[in-house]
Amino acid sequence: MADLRWGLIPSWAKDSKIGVQCINARAETVSEKPSFREAFQKRRCLVPADGFWEWETMGKKKIPWKFARPDGELFCLAGLWESWMSEGEPLETFTIITTSPNELVRSVHDRMPVILAPGEGEIWLEGGGQDLLKPAPNDYLIKAAPQPNQLTEGCFDFMDNVSPI
Repeated sequence: MADLRWGLIPSWAKDSKIGVQCINARAETVSEKPSFREAFQKRRCLVPADGFWEWETMGKKKIPWKFARPDGELFCLAGLWESWMSEGEPLETFTIITTSPNELVRSVHDRMPVILAPGEGEIWLEGGGQDLLKPAPNDYLIKAAPQPNQLTEGCFDFMDNVSPI
């Protein structure tokens, strides 16, 4: 396990600003895009998570939805990592691979992270191909949202204010 900064900076990048554009890599093009191609071939990682958030736009409001396992267990997202030199010091960064959404996530957003099923993590790390980069089954996740009356409070703690739906 290692701490990496989210937002992949390719080793060839001249500065770190590209990292904000590389927080996600599309499964459909990850093996072709210059920013991700080499990492896809040589530097894959697993990103542990207990859930992920997607924001639904409703009029002028954005509503955060958390997606998690029904049993609350951790799962792994497919990722890529790079080491970039910053003033002589290595900076290790990563990106999360996204794919088309399953039916549950599609109700909120047009993308979702690639969630590796149990047993697929090792295959992914060893160079397993595009067939792993698919939406998770609908029954693998549940959707939870913060309580609506809490959304306008400045000190809102999402983790303490979610309820399954």
